[in-house]
Amino acid sequence: MSENSLSEHRFPCDQCGADFRFDPQNSQLICDHCGNKGEMTQAGPWEGGLKELDFQAALADLLPSQEIEETKVTKCDSCGAQVEMDEATHAAECPFCATPVVTGTGTHRHIKPKGVLPFALEEKQARDAMTAWLGKLWFAPNGLQAYARKGRRMEGIYVPYWTFDADTKSKYVGQRGTVYYETRTVMRDGEAKQEQVQKVRWTPAAGRVKRFFDDVLVLASKALPKKYTDALEPWDLAAMEPYAPEFLAGFRAEAYTVELDEGFDQARAHMDRVIERDVRFDIGGDRQRVHKIDTEVKDVTFKHVLLPVWMAAYKYRGKSYRFVVNGRTGRVQGERPWSAWKITIAVLIVLIVAGAIGYGIALSEGAV
Repeated sequence: MSENSLSEHRFPCDQCGADFRFDPQNSQLICDHCGNKGEMTQAGPWEGGLKELDFQAALADLLPSQEIEETKVTKCDSCGAQVEMDEATHAAECPFCATPVVTGTGTHRHIKPKGVLPFALEEKQARDAMTAWLGKLWFAPNGLQAYARKGRRMEGIYVPYWTFDADTKSKYVGQRGTVYYETRTVMRDGEAKQEQVQKVRWTPAAGRVKRFFDDVLVLASKALPKKYTDALEPWDLAAMEPYAPEFLAGFRAEAYTVELDEGFDQARAHMDRVIERDVRFDIGGDRQRVHKIDTEVKDVTFKHVLLPVWMAAYKYRGKSYRFVVNGRTGRVQGERPWSAWKITIAVLIVLIVAGAIGYGIALSEGAV
């Protein structure tokens, strides 16, 4: 692929030449330099909305060429993130871990996004949500709280995800347990007493269940801990738009580092858990034992989609702290920093209160 065919997610203003950015409040392009407004373009004829792609064709590298693009990325050697950076930036910090990086370190050839969930929150709204969240962490170091409040702007990043659809049919073998009670006589303190003892009667069970899975969501990034991004859910995927590069104007986009087959393995693990739940429901009874499930998976399709995250990464006393905010709902997650002296004070207060209570009890018993 030639240099000129690399995808550039920059949109110069037609009046002053500065870069447009996507305005979440009004869902349009705006130039912060001169105030000019730009229109969003429609998806290309081959995109045609949120069309699913064939999973097996992608594994065999048989997707049409218009479904593939190559973008300039900067790779962080510390956390492994691959993030698009504009050409005017030659040195920066990784938005995922605050490690210094040099831009323009490579390209990433990937399956083009099919859908994008646009940002709905401005940076100030995301910062206010993060500040409120930090304020509730009493054991967080005051220095970090102050540094975060007065720190640089948060980064708006589109984080890559896979979604998978699949039609499944499963055969199972197991047992249905029915709870019943038997009365037995036992001797206690020299007296015969009756008590109810729970028993389970097991009978063979076998059958079939089927389920169509729609948009099983899998994080396609290794730069963020999955526990943080999982905690940002739910995402309003019904509001997703067909991908248009203008949505990325003024934001960064991370290239996926979880490959398609690895993503499907994670999706399949989720499907298997749901199928087992369906099997237990189908077996019925009071208890269930599942011995074997054979699942046939057909018509697997997928999409590469981008979800909006406001992110702050701070280096404080040699350690990186990361905070992420759902760019639609304002839900906040991040590393919970601990202040040793605050914990010490809390422990001392507990000991003092416990000692005072013990002393009061001793005095009252002595008076008696």
